[in-house]
Amino acid sequence: MIHDTGMFALSVLAQSAPFSLFERFGFSSGRDTDKFANLFEERAANGIRILTEHTSAVFACRVLDERDYGTHTVFVGEVLQAEVLSEEPPATYAYYFDHIKPKKKNVEETKAGFVCTICGYVYEGDTLPADFVCPLCKHPASDFDPV
Repeated sequence: MIHDTGMFALSVLAQSAPFSLFERFGFSSGRDTDKFANLFEERAANGIRILTEHTSAVFACRVLDERDYGTHTVFVGEVLQAEVLSEEPPATYAYYFDHIKPKKKNVEETKAGFVCTICGYVYEGDTLPADFVCPLCKHPASDFDPV
């Protein structure tokens, strides 16, 4: 969609956002599914989708440059619209790792398995199939480390 329109939008989640929203939006690709399906949503004038309950701010950007890095494309953009929707602070990476993301279990409590180095998804089992793809971030088995 970004290639077709030359535009992209960002919704900034607030600190009150539950981990389930990060799993749905932050760790999954929109290529295969509509991440916004079955949610209460609004659209701003420029088409940005807004999750009103847990959204702190929204941005609309025009693509200035894009770079393909194999599994990811990085878009460089110019901000066309920015709107603060809530006085609640945004969920920064530091806040996310300190307060939202579930803490890792102690080594004694864990079973044999593999963890995705990109999103933290844990695959339980003695061996990881070579063709395994992370169900959250869609990265291959090569991005998994033993637990």
